[in-house]
Amino acid sequence: MLFRQIFDPKLAQYAYLIGCQQTGEALVVDPERDIDQYLELAEEEGVEIVAVAETHIHADFLSGAREFAERFDTKLYLSDEGTDDWKYEWIKEPKESGGSYDAQLLYDGDTFTIGNIEVEAVHTPGHTPEHLAFTITDKGGGATEPMGVVTGDFAFVNDLGRPDLLESAAKVEGVMEPSARELYSSVQRFLEMPDYMQIWPAHGAGSTCGKALGAVPQTTIGYERKYNPMVGAALEGEDRFVEAILDGQPEPQLYFARMKRDNKLGAPVLGQLPQPKKLTVGELKTHAENDESLIVDTRIDRSAFMETHIPGALYAPMNKSFNTVVGSLVEDETTPIVLLIDEGDVEEAVRDLVRIGYDNVVAFATLETLQRYFADAETASIEEIDFAEMEQRRHADDTAVVDVRFRSEYDAGHVADAHNASYTRLPEYEADLPDADTLLVHCGSGARAAAASAYLARAGRSVAFVNGNFSDYEAPVSEEAVAA
Repeated sequence: MLFRQIFDPKLAQYAYLIGCQQTGEALVVDPERDIDQYLELAEEEGVEIVAVAETHIHADFLSGAREFAERFDTKLYLSDEGTDDWKYEWIKEPKESGGSYDAQLLYDGDTFTIGNIEVEAVHTPGHTPEHLAFTITDKGGGATEPMGVVTGDFAFVNDLGRPDLLESAAKVEGVMEPSARELYSSVQRFLEMPDYMQIWPAHGAGSTCGKALGAVPQTTIGYERKYNPMVGAALEGEDRFVEAILDGQPEPQLYFARMKRDNKLGAPVLGQLPQPKKLTVGELKTHAENDESLIVDTRIDRSAFMETHIPGALYAPMNKSFNTVVGSLVEDETTPIVLLIDEGDVEEAVRDLVRIGYDNVVAFATLETLQRYFADAETASIEEIDFAEMEQRRHADDTAVVDVRFRSEYDAGHVADAHNASYTRLPEYEADLPDADTLLVHCGSGARAAAASAYLARAGRSVAFVNGNFSDYEAPVSEEAVAA
């Protein structure tokens, strides 16, 4: 058996290439939309991808399942478990290229083979109603029992999949607690598996599909039975588990609801990556003056952005937070995007964006072009302060502190009278922020606050960006945090 784990560090997402080396056939589980990465890997390994399986309808990236089926007539193995509201709609429609999809709908206990590898579907609802895990048995290697299980968003290293996303992200009311109880039942099946079984999850540390995912890429049933705090809570009983799994879940990125919708109805076929045009200084000025274009400034140095930037630019540094910033702060995925970026990073940024549905990347300007733009064009700036100055200024009239960390971080300790608005859902929260003359915006380190400050400035708010570590803040925090 050939087994390869493919990691996207920005989305903290794992896909899997599982192949039979005897027959040269392979399966991809939970592929992202830009499928050339899997095709290249399969070619390197000497196998052909003949099938795609998905653990569930994803919320944090656009799936590549339809892309494979449209372009290569690839066989699909998809869940038909769960409620009618959460079933794959797109496979019921004709293909864009004509004909119908070659799809096998799976239920609990169904099996299929890829060469001499047997895959069994295990219904594991809770994170989503249709969720499946897949046990993998290498019959070509002589095995009669599975060596591991691809767990999707059901089980992670050190955590379990969150059962609140349909309510907190997709706005389906009243399903959070019932989903948590379904997840509890799924855990019981999980615990019946032998301790040696390997767990291959869909996400690692950095994903908001859970609250405390581990950074190692895989684990075992036995290890998680001993050390996973959510599994430990399940061993204490159903009510204790429901309380524990729902407590402190981070606010999901705003784009999650759109990913759920598009993966259910059918992600647009990509074909090839967008090829943004390289801009001259004059062309950059034209875009800067065009209200329809969104300038996304990817410079790593946030202080440099605060000092000088194109008016209305969004700040999304080209680091591990790039997808999250854009997906959280850009509501309309059809917005024409112009990147300010090192030319060598353009393809990476385009991949990052199409993976979460932003296909309209129309142009880019290099950072050298940006500097030439600054020499002869209107620029903007955002005041930068530290926590000491924030403490001096926060008591002034018409001044308010905005804390853009997750609610769980805020509840653990926050500036007295600060307003919490997680940056992952800031467009949703912005209207409820105080109508103050100045908003002092902070987070835990300055990274999230920098993006939030740029967004609020673009929205017409007067802001001061607080750059620094909240852990160094020495003034009294809120009374409720002190009491806790």
